[in-house]
Order: sequence, then structure tokens, then C-alpha cells
Amino acid sequence: MHIHILGICGTFMGGIAAIAKQAGHRVTGCDANVYPPMSTQLEAMGIELIQGFGEEQLELKPDVYVIGNVVKRGMPLMEAIMDRGLPYLSGPQWLAENVLDELWVLAVAGTHGKTTTTGMLAWILEDAGLAPGFLIGGIPENFGVSARLPGTPRQDAASVSPFFVIEADEYDTAFFDKRSKFVHYRPRTVILNNLEFDHADIFADLAAIETQFHHLVRIVPGQGLIVSNGRDANLGRVLDRGCWTPIERFGVDAGWQIGEVTADGSFDVMLGGVQQGTVRWALLGEHNRMNAIAAIAAARHAGVAVKDAIDSLSRFANVKRRMEVKGVANGVTVYDDFAHHPTAIATTVAGLRAKVGRARILAVLEPRSNTMKLGTMKEALPGSLADADKVFCYGANLGWDPADALAPLGDIAQSFDDLDALVAAVVAEARPGDHVLVMSNGGFGGVHGKLLAALAH
Repeated sequence: MHIHILGICGTFMGGIAAIAKQAGHRVTGCDANVYPPMSTQLEAMGIELIQGFGEEQLELKPDVYVIGNVVKRGMPLMEAIMDRGLPYLSGPQWLAENVLDELWVLAVAGTHGKTTTTGMLAWILEDAGLAPGFLIGGIPENFGVSARLPGTPRQDAASVSPFFVIEADEYDTAFFDKRSKFVHYRPRTVILNNLEFDHADIFADLAAIETQFHHLVRIVPGQGLIVSNGRDANLGRVLDRGCWTPIERFGVDAGWQIGEVTADGSFDVMLGGVQQGTVRWALLGEHNRMNAIAAIAAARHAGVAVKDAIDSLSRFANVKRRMEVKGVANGVTVYDDFAHHPTAIATTVAGLRAKVGRARILAVLEPRSNTMKLGTMKEALPGSLADADKVFCYGANLGWDPADALAPLGDIAQSFDDLDALVAAVVAEARPGDHVLVMSNGGFGGVHGKLLAALAH
């Protein structure tokens, strides 16, 4: 089958493309911005990429068009597909019908921590020899790819793995399907990490998101398992609306809990008050410990012994862009992190603070998510950055003034519309021993490399 993917360069749709190619399909695709690194990865797989959404792409004559949620009405190619009555469907629907059918799907949902927790869970199953398929919104260092079919690369095995681990996003599916992506996956095992208001461009309020999460809860079978954050009152409300599946809670004494934490980041895993073992690793923060115990619980449902899951996490290498050290120049360490929601920003800063102690943290922020661009969360920004020593905010193309929003921080915060001016200000402030924490859910104009180059001189 020949599939043509509209919006192929997004993380999710790029994963769909990789899986389709592995499955033996001919894959082509287009996007508004075809550039590295995603374009390089896809072209290395033999996937032809086209810039833009021009009507001339109909000449490819694929069997089906797979539509990403970046696609809008009015785009010439989409209008031509509809006018001619050509077959199209969304990425999640294609995945569900062509890959996930009859597989044991383990889905990780939540406002924060989805990518990291999905990577942990996939790695635990992989290390146990179960060779799961997966689709993750980032690239776990243990795998080096964001998506693959079950059984890869053990295709000589007697049977293909029945497991597929997926990052279950609550964002909408496509312009013609406004349900959350995760309702297509029909998982048997679900992790509910947390639930906050986000995606203000598609959800009116928190209640609207809770309804989508309850749609997910409704499709988990009675013989499945829901692993839910017991500390999260919003998830509690979702489950109180009705649940037909066993629940294991984490973060609470009666369920999975974090025990003693040592200075190096290792921690004891507890279940019902009984120690199960110790995760020995270098990851930072309470959020990663919560992610870990959720992944251990979900892996146990798939048949992995708790002690084995704990041992596997000692060899877990985190997903790229999660407190990733990009380099050190003149004694200044520069990090890259995907944090963009105020809660994630606060958690990331707190995690780095726990690591570096009294050393200075220079936080460099680009509020570029749709929610942040709308200004919905701007009042929460000062509190989320309060533990940083200096704050540098890039405010180009925002509909609100970051200087006003960050005014409660006083003179520790500065805002810039020019990226080069921001880099110059950070470099002028930085001194040996400082930690520059860059946070954005986009490329941020290559600011990491610019900072390191300027710091080196």
C-alpha cells in the first residue's frame, strides 16, 4: 500500500511514517517545514518528502492519505482530496486499524511526563526480552529511534511480541475528528500520570479535558489495568465518573510509593508499605521517581517481575531534551529541556536545583506552546521560575508582554524580542560554575549552540 502523510515532520506523524515503512508500505509525505533533523531521519528510511501542501501531490496517486492535526481546511491539497472524494483518515486511526489491532497496547497519558514514562516502560519491556513496539514523542537514548514495530529488531524470533507502548496524547486527532488521539488506541494497560489544564487552543477548561480522559477510561477492558497517580485530585474526579477496570494507584501509601531517596538520586520502591528493591540511577527529581514507579506497575501487568523492572531502570537513558547537557564552555554548563507548561518548568528548575545546590541557575525560556502564546498560563510563570537566580525570556511573536508577566520576579528577570540580544545578555551574566537551563518545546533558533559558541569566546 502507498500512503501519503500530510504533516509528516511532526514527532507523532514521523513515527507513523517510520512504522508504516517498517511494515512494508510505500511512504511519502509533505509538510510546511521540511528540515532536519526529522527530514534527515525520514529520508534515510527512503521516505520521499515534499515541501508544502500543493494540489500537485495528487499525481502521486497513493492508496490513502493520512492526515496530521497540523492540516487545516483551506490547504490546497486537503481541499483537492475532499473535492475528489479520495480516501483519507487520521494518523491515530491508521495506527489503530493497521498496527494496534490485536496487540496488547500499553498507553501513557497525562499532562506531564508522558514521553519520559513511555520511554521507561518501553525500555523495561525491551530489557526483559519482550521486544515491544512503541511510538514515543521523543527519542529515548536506549533505542535511538522514536518508533518501531513489535519484534524489531528480533525478526528472527519464533513469534512477534504482542506488546506496543504508546505515548497517549490528549491533543485532538484531526480537523475532522476532535476527539483526543488516545481514544483510538484501545489500550489494555493505561498509566494516568497527572492532569492539569493545558492546550487552551482546543480545550475551553479543565472539565473539557477531564471528559476526554474519561473517554479513555471507558475503553479500558475489565481485565486491563489503570495505573493512576493517587496524589492527583483531577484524576480522582475522572475515575469517580465511572471505572470498570482494576486500578493501582501510585504516590500513596496504600499503593506504589517512593521510599527512601539517597543523595545520588537512587530510591526505594515500595508496594503496600513493603520494599521491592532500589532503583539506582542518576535521573533528577520527584517527578522522575513518580514516572518510574508508574512504569514499574504497568510493566508488572505485562508480566515483568518488579525486581527485574527495578534493575532495568538502572540502565535507562533518558529521552533527548529532558535535562540534556548540550555542552560546557568556560565552566558554564548548558542544558536543553522540553519544559513549557509552568508546572513542568517549576519541576525542571527544582530538579536542577537539587542537583547543583547553591550554584547559580540561569533560566532561558521560550514560551512558544499554543497555550503559552495565548497567555493562558502567564500569571503562573513567575512562581514557576522563582527558584532560578536569573531569568531570560524570549518574547518574539507573543500576544502578551513577558516583561509585565515576569514583573513579580523583579530585576532577576529580563525579556527580549531579539535572540542575539538574549544570547549576549546571558553570556554577559554567566560565570564559571553557572548552569544555563534552556526550556522550550521548539528549536528556539538554535540558541544552545549560539550560547556555547559565545561562551567559549
